[in-house]
Amino acid sequence: LVLFDLDGTLVDTAGEIGDTVNEVLATLNLPPVEEARVRAWIGQGSRELLARACAHAAGLPYEQVRASGSMDSVMEMYTRLHPRRIGTRSSVYPGVREALAGLARRGTALAVASNREARFAEGVLRAHGLRDFFDPVVCGDTLPVRKPDARMVRHVLELHRVAPARALMVGDSAVDIATARNAGIACWAVPYGYNGGAPIEGAGADRVVADITAVLEAACAAGSGAAPHPSLSPA
Repeated sequence: LVLFDLDGTLVDTAGEIGDTVNEVLATLNLPPVEEARVRAWIGQGSRELLARACAHAAGLPYEQVRASGSMDSVMEMYTRLHPRRIGTRSSVYPGVREALAGLARRGTALAVASNREARFAEGVLRAHGLRDFFDPVVCGDTLPVRKPDARMVRHVLELHRVAPARALMVGDSAVDIATARNAGIACWAVPYGYNGGAPIEGAGADRVVADITAVLEAACAAGSGAAPHPSLSPA
């Protein structure tokens, strides 16, 4: 079983997320935020991102904005505006389609574990023709918890009846790595994602790979009798 993060791992979504965030800010008569900042804020779900964006644009403390009663209406606005932007300024990272197709042909179970709300995560996957690779897609509102809570992973392990030793998480952030650690599974990281703007190399992944084709290569090596990472070894 391989679990993938979505934003920053499979699909670069920062452009279209930033477009919607700035549309919300404009409606609130606040100045726009740079896409680089949006990239650094992605990873904890839309509400957290919006709270950070509003705080930055208004020059207020993040904690004050997050705790304010205004966030419900801001989130409602974002939820209404964002669907029409899904797929407009996002792109699948190189090698993703080929790796997913190859893993699926080998019988590897594939799932997504994302902190984004299901309506947005599902929309991105469908917009880019990736949805059918994954079962299930576990999102920030699927369970009462979100990453880095281990229950996000355990839910998928139980569904597929896969032991932690035979599972791997692939993500782009320290949150993904912490999730894997909490669930007792291996974690590989890609260096091109978001991770709060910090290099992923220092976040403690088992391995940093150039892209997710490395997962397919390791699975093929496991099948050929070579020595792959333990999480991809035959039982």
